[in-house]
Amino acid sequence: MQRLGIQILVVTNAAGGVNPAYQPGEVMLISDHINMMGMNGLNPLIGPNLEEFGPRFPDMSQAYDRSLRTIARQVAEENRIVVHEGVYIGLSGPSFETPADLRFLRMIGADAVGMSTVAEVTVARHGGMRVLGLSASATKPTWM
Repeated sequence: MQRLGIQILVVTNAAGGVNPAYQPGEVMLISDHINMMGMNGLNPLIGPNLEEFGPRFPDMSQAYDRSLRTIARQVAEENRIVVHEGVYIGLSGPSFETPADLRFLRMIGADAVGMSTVAEVTVARHGGMRVLGLSASATKPTWM
């Protein structure tokens, strides 16, 4: 993407609901994520680093661009679209979570859970791209 001159990446996903305030079909702007896969050694940046693509240790403190989220909130408001803002957690899958898993994920701050997005955002930020993340709630939380 860098070689093509792409500067902004918009990632989307369908996610499991963790936050009980979210209804199926509603959209969540991703303000941050929890990289459970990366914490278990499955980070997409493991291996030799090519400095031409980005630094060895990219800053992930602002993984999701604030100004892009502001624009997305304004567009949603103008079009009367319910939009939440929250934390996405990436797990490896390929199975869905147990109710105990979901209670744990909510306790550590997750609002939505899925098996994608985090690796793509990590690589995009490594390359200096701005990122907007949109997560659609596909299910109602089953942990309650």
